[in-house]
Amino acid sequence: MSEQILVTISDDQAGNRIDKVLSDALPDLSRSRLKALIKEGAITRVIDGANESIKNASVSVKPSEVYCLILPEAEDPEPQPEDIPLDIVFEDEHLIVVNKPVGMVVHPAAGSPNGTLVNALLHHCKGSLSGIGGVKRPGIVHRIDKDTSGLLVVAKTELAHRGLAAQFEDHSIRRIYTAIVRGALNPANGRIEANIGRHPKDRKKQAVVDADQGRHAVSHYKTRSHFISGDRVVASLITCQLETGRTHQIRVHMAHKLCPLIGDPVYGNPNRLPNGIANLARTALQSFKRQALHARDLGFLHPITREDLYFSSELPSDIKALLAKLDEACKRYDAEGD
Repeated sequence: MSEQILVTISDDQAGNRIDKVLSDALPDLSRSRLKALIKEGAITRVIDGANESIKNASVSVKPSEVYCLILPEAEDPEPQPEDIPLDIVFEDEHLIVVNKPVGMVVHPAAGSPNGTLVNALLHHCKGSLSGIGGVKRPGIVHRIDKDTSGLLVVAKTELAHRGLAAQFEDHSIRRIYTAIVRGALNPANGRIEANIGRHPKDRKKQAVVDADQGRHAVSHYKTRSHFISGDRVVASLITCQLETGRTHQIRVHMAHKLCPLIGDPVYGNPNRLPNGIANLARTALQSFKRQALHARDLGFLHPITREDLYFSSELPSDIKALLAKLDEACKRYDAEGD
């Protein structure tokens, strides 16, 4: 879907060119891209509820004017097969479960046209894809972020795709993540029910939004260990079970609880740590360069055979190393029971 963006002109912007003002207001779009959008008629001036077309990038703006940009949805490039090694946990003629490494994008898009999981699957599954929607391609029913590791299931057939999608829709898929967060969650174990939608000021981010906005999102979490330096819990090892699957759900919910994931460059400033913690602990936390999140467990009913399948993935080496550093730098207190 296209996206509508409204920009209101302030007094200090008056007299500037429209492309300059929009470029300052929308740093993710280059000035040349904005000029092209203006030429295409994607930018209008809103006057008394009507939209007046703007076709000249040099138009001078006036105070309190409102401009509307209709940003078309970017078209994904057609993915091509690539011989990329895969860590395959399970595979049959209907579906495949893979353990995705850190740094791999799931699906090609602008900025990541190749080297993705889909590119690798097209090569690996050649000859065994019967088609999703009439096209011989892998059926992606869920995704994890580029810098999140762990398990995904992908359909090879239309029937398997529909069956898996239905389980995601009714929330019967079992997905458990291991994460390391900053500080201590209160309560230590709980349920977060908070809608997630586009961040109001940063279009690349998600945020917890009002109940009448965004999409319903529920995460269940349990604290497994606390890491204490001085008199502070500087980090906690937790598990999260997703009831829903929204973009960046765990990362957004943990940040909302004021316990962002260690290393998360988007939702938690990795350098913002409390005073009074040992240098060794500070170094351990600041040295981790991606969100400390791993899709550990994945369970579902096989959409064709109806077999109950459950898979677990070992923590990757970088998270193991982080835990070892925290054990060295902090006192560790493990939670009792499950």
